[in-house]
Amino acid sequence: MPGLPDDLRALMEGMQFESLEELQSFVEQYSVQKNESPVDDFDGLSPEQMYRMLHFAYESASLVTFEEVLQTDPQAPIMVLFQLLIDAIGEKGLKPTATGNLPRNFCREAAISYWGAEKLAERTKYRSINQEPDFQDLHTTRIVAEIAGLIRKHNGRFILSSECRRLLKRGGPRAIYPSLLRTYTESFNWAYLDGFPDLKLIQTSFLFTLYLLKRHGETAKDQIFYENAFLRAFPAIIDEVPENSLLYRSPESVIGHAYTWRALVHFAAFFGLAAVKPKTDEFLCHEYEVTARPLLDQVLKFKIKV
Repeated sequence: MPGLPDDLRALMEGMQFESLEELQSFVEQYSVQKNESPVDDFDGLSPEQMYRMLHFAYESASLVTFEEVLQTDPQAPIMVLFQLLIDAIGEKGLKPTATGNLPRNFCREAAISYWGAEKLAERTKYRSINQEPDFQDLHTTRIVAEIAGLIRKHNGRFILSSECRRLLKRGGPRAIYPSLLRTYTESFNWAYLDGFPDLKLIQTSFLFTLYLLKRHGETAKDQIFYENAFLRAFPAIIDEVPENSLLYRSPESVIGHAYTWRALVHFAAFFGLAAVKPKTDEFLCHEYEVTARPLLDQVLKFKIKV
């Protein structure tokens, strides 16, 4: 049979098959067994498990389940900002700017509450908060909340949706968090936040990132550990890096920085699933120490050996 893998050819060497059907059955059994066997480059996952993580993250109950309502109120940056947002909206709503963004005064007040005066001064040293996009974390929270259908515009004002009110009544932040998480991972474009190439796989593999954090996050590790695990699992992504985005950097370096920024800083840390601490005082730090946080175990339960 043409096109057989080398390892299968070696396994079949010297074997005799009485019919084509017997040969086909042997090949099919081999394929099933290989697809269900752990792969070192997948950090112990089988090809089938990785496929489901990439394409059916929320529909693979045999691998993982996501909680609909958390056991305790989640401590996460996105939840701090969401609470500030819905408090400002209240019962009367919040009037957007002409461009559809949150008003400048609210953005500035939220920034003080979120960061504190000292950190805010550091963050705005070179650029003040004059509009919502200048406060990226709040900008992200507002967009995700809208996509999730938790807030919407009505009669020229931001208001809380009936779905938001239902979830708040059901469990408060504990019921809101899963909605924000699913929207952020499935519907919000992670590439929107930076200037890296699209590299959609970084977002598609969010569950693999959480799997890595569950397996290895008990002890602090440099972000390069997770970058290397991602590249080892998906080496073909190197071909997706355009030449004009390299700027004297290797494709591996571009992918590594994009992965850390999107998967670890803007996702895992922003949702309180990991502590991602800068190792230097540089404004755009590229070195981090990563540790899983207890919230990870509340948000999802892996059904496979981790």
